Amino acid sequence: MRAVLMAGGSGTRLRPLTCDLSKPMVPVLNRPIAEHIINLLKRHNITEVIATLHYLPDVMRDYFQDGSDFGVQMTYAVEEDQPLGTAGCVKNIAELLDGTFLTISGDSITDFNLVEAIKFHKAKGSKATLILARVPNPIEFGVVITDESSRIRRFLEKPSTSEIFSDTVNTGTYILEPEVLQYLPPNQESDFSKDLFPLLLDNEEPMYGYVAEGYWCDVGNLNSYRQAQYDALQGLVKLEMPYEERSTGLWVGQNTYLDSTVKIEKPVLIGDNCRIGPRVRIEAGTIIGDNVTIGADADLKRPIVWNGAIVGEESHLRACVAARGVRVDRRAHILEGAVVGSLSTVGEEAQINTAVRVWPSKKIESGATLNINLIWGHTAQRNLFGQRGVSGLANIDITPEFAVKLGAAYGSTLKPGAQVTVSRDQRGISRMVTRSLISGLMSVGTNIQNLEATAIPLARSIVPTLSVAGGMHVRVHPDRQGYLLIEFFDEQGINISKAREKKIEGAYFKEDFRRAQINEIGGMAYPSQVLELYSRGFERNLKVEAIRNSRAKVTIDYMYAVSGAVLPVLLGKFGCDAVVLNASLRQTPPSPEEREGLLTQLGQVVEAVNGTFGVQVSGNGEKFILVDETGNSIRGEMLTALMVNMILTSHPRGTVVVPVHASSSVEQIARRHDASVIRTKDNPTALMEACHGKENVVLGGSGDMGFILPQLHPGFDAMFCIGKLIEMLTLQERSMAQIRSELPRICHKKYTARCPWSVKGALMRYLVETHPPEFLELVDGVKIFDPLGDNWVLILPDAGEPLVHIFANSSDREWVEKTLREYRTKVQQFIDSHQAGEEVADAS
Repeated sequence: MRAVLMAGGSGTRLRPLTCDLSKPMVPVLNRPIAEHIINLLKRHNITEVIATLHYLPDVMRDYFQDGSDFGVQMTYAVEEDQPLGTAGCVKNIAELLDGTFLTISGDSITDFNLVEAIKFHKAKGSKATLILARVPNPIEFGVVITDESSRIRRFLEKPSTSEIFSDTVNTGTYILEPEVLQYLPPNQESDFSKDLFPLLLDNEEPMYGYVAEGYWCDVGNLNSYRQAQYDALQGLVKLEMPYEERSTGLWVGQNTYLDSTVKIEKPVLIGDNCRIGPRVRIEAGTIIGDNVTIGADADLKRPIVWNGAIVGEESHLRACVAARGVRVDRRAHILEGAVVGSLSTVGEEAQINTAVRVWPSKKIESGATLNINLIWGHTAQRNLFGQRGVSGLANIDITPEFAVKLGAAYGSTLKPGAQVTVSRDQRGISRMVTRSLISGLMSVGTNIQNLEATAIPLARSIVPTLSVAGGMHVRVHPDRQGYLLIEFFDEQGINISKAREKKIEGAYFKEDFRRAQINEIGGMAYPSQVLELYSRGFERNLKVEAIRNSRAKVTIDYMYAVSGAVLPVLLGKFGCDAVVLNASLRQTPPSPEEREGLLTQLGQVVEAVNGTFGVQVSGNGEKFILVDETGNSIRGEMLTALMVNMILTSHPRGTVVVPVHASSSVEQIARRHDASVIRTKDNPTALMEACHGKENVVLGGSGDMGFILPQLHPGFDAMFCIGKLIEMLTLQERSMAQIRSELPRICHKKYTARCPWSVKGALMRYLVETHPPEFLELVDGVKIFDPLGDNWVLILPDAGEPLVHIFANSSDREWVEKTLREYRTKVQQFIDSHQAGEEVADAS
């Protein structure tokens, strides 16, 4: 059998280690990852290896040559012009593959039993067998779901947190029959998980998953790179050690000198031709390459030191990586998680702080303290985007320097000279961050349409009229005190897709910014008539005469936000009698307690003035809470049901879009009006995309997120909803309290539990495996239906926090209470047992 070693990766997330090496050539235990893979193949009698190369191909070819020194026969296929992707590079060599073959990723460390996997493939008569592994946190990998016969039924490439239905993931190792390559076009970029495997599923080709026992680590980032080394030293993975084991847990190469006063805590690996000076302290987990010199009194606590490095006297290295030929001078400190690129010099008494990265061939002056990456900026977070945009603590996480870099990253993903809108709320912190974002955007040649302080519905609605590539909006986070939220729109005003978020993250993490020449710096314009354009759309999509003749008396609490400067003008144009509360702009947003106090005040005013209804607007014009004529508030699931009821009364046989956790009252109301319901994932982007992409949608959203009326624009808009409510109450000739009394009586409760990130995937898999598939719905999280009635429970992992939410829904309150208790106990017991198992594994 032949094996294809996919070794074309550039390893951008391992930078700066991969600036002069491809990822498969990065050393683990002082030998390239690719060498460990070839040893694995050879151990299982696979000796014909075809390596597909793209990035720095000569490094691998020069190292392995024809493979004879490593006991295999090596052939190379170089993608000259552009990378062809995981499947495209294999399609490119189809003529060399005349029988069953194995493909294996060049950036993983594993000791899987390939012989057993191949036997499984043959026994099943499979066309494609994916070797799978179970991992604690599957969010970075392709999740795979198989049936009881191990046949693959579903998979999801690199899911979001709420899409994790299993902890069984794709390891990038496949056993394939050559005919499956016929599904792929020649000379085109294609991917196994995104292109080939979906085609095989659609064509019902036999495709199976083999869950392998043993160790597997995808060396995809610097943390996993270090962890793979430590695991190998501890014997968690079966790798061939390149040196003699002098004593248990101590491997030392040839011609290496250790002073008699050296103190070593095992396990430790030291290469050939090394010199370790007096009184050096080497802690367990340390890996030292070939031809390394360590000066007297140096203190090494789990660093990974590559070949040819020189570490000076009294230097301190803490769980860092010092690449090929690095020089660390006397008394220098390199702290945990830092990475120093090849041939760089760290001067005497200099300090490189935690997680800072230094690119190759740089010099750090003596005595300097390096807090930022050299040369390009602060250390990168693991992920920029959360469930909705980029958020963080104001002026702590979201700082001016962060915003400049984020703006440059976004602009670098657009065409040179592109235009974007930039808008914000009225807070001073938002103004500061917006100016920094604009600086970053302009520095890469992006032109700005500056909407300044604008309610977010206006900002969204104006985007399609300006022929811009997208937009950004900065505001105080509507749900998290002290946080800022930066949202990105596409050219239609919808939140950008996950794919575009990943592009921005890639540019940010790689610090791959396009720098404009002086004459190419972006310009800035200030569009006029923004309010007038929005007002025209507002008027065009409402029955204005009904509002003028409504005699409605509406009390509106703007909570000191920018929407307070907009809506009074709009309602005034239509002759609406509006009592306005708290419409002045204020720099500090109300606290949750103050909001509740304002809502109580609103109810009292509505009652006092004998008003039609009251509304409290929040979220910079996106969200609202209603108060009926009796002063009682309507929010959450009740508000969702009320809006669905009113809209479908006006638009029977329409379609409404709600998040997966909305109560079943939505379906009950829809049946009354011969209407349809679409449920989406629990995030704003999914709701916007569904409202924009489906026909006959008349409403989208929920009481917690806000509502979309897609005839005006594709975003959440409390202001337009208020106008629509006045119109519908007038035409339907009902009061808010009457409508409320007609709503279905559904009990809908939620419980939130702490759930470590590492347990979420296993929990979802456990729930899927322990319930009949015909009673499951996997839109987002795991929804389990009661076979005896229209009841359900939903277990939904939180996208941004180590939490899991449990929703129970039924017309029977007792069923809800009982089921919520049952699943609270079930989930908590699973979390506790899983964590106990991890502790036992750690102790052993």
